Amino acid sequence: MLKMENISKIYRTDLIETSALRNFHLSVDAGEFVAVTGPSGSGKTTFLNIAGLLEQFDEGQYELDGINIAGLDDDACSEIRNAKIGFIFQSFNLIPDLNVFDNVDVPLRYRGFGGAERKRRIERALETVGLSGRVKHLPSQLSGGQQQRVAIARALAGEPRLLLADEPTGNLDSLMARQVMELLEQINEQGTTIIMVTHDAELARRARRNVHVLDGKVDDYSAYESRLEADEKDARTTINTNAE
Repeated sequence: MLKMENISKIYRTDLIETSALRNFHLSVDAGEFVAVTGPSGSGKTTFLNIAGLLEQFDEGQYELDGINIAGLDDDACSEIRNAKIGFIFQSFNLIPDLNVFDNVDVPLRYRGFGGAERKRRIERALETVGLSGRVKHLPSQLSGGQQQRVAIARALAGEPRLLLADEPTGNLDSLMARQVMELLEQINEQGTTIIMVTHDAELARRARRNVHVLDGKVDDYSAYESRLEADEKDARTTINTNAE
């Protein structure tokens, strides 16, 4: 589904160059659920933007669903992005004055689908996320978890081959976060490839594979997990010592 080799991305200003990705390698098979973790500034967001064809890269090769992305112009990237990729963001990005049905409808209108086809896709997507009974509600009338479900339905309505999720549970409490994660797992089981960026180690472990990004490169996740477990053990030891 996705294959990146030697991807490099540099942000330049008049005074400084910042290397966001350096010789970045990653392959994701169709049907995988991959969690991408790493500290702030490690390159996770840059990777996600390049994977979603929202940014160009400076060097390397990127193949998406059999298509070589290197050298494609903006129009070609937009066409591929609209046909193959769905996006879920931390902030939901719902239009406050539109109800649930119309929020899911917006990207379908841009793609030029007819009314009957849009209705079929919207109803199917809302049924998948469990919001068939909320089609006339405004975002302000929904909980945070329900709003994120609308955002997921909006992405699913395009019937993407690849779903990119950027901290999809970041604005939710732990219960709602687990519910959204369970929904993503169900979507993945139906065949959609998912790449999720998250800071939540618990949620990352629920993905089928974990990739840790550090200093613009893919790090050894097993080593990362070992460090994480050691930090958690130290924290527990500190708590017990203070309690004594």
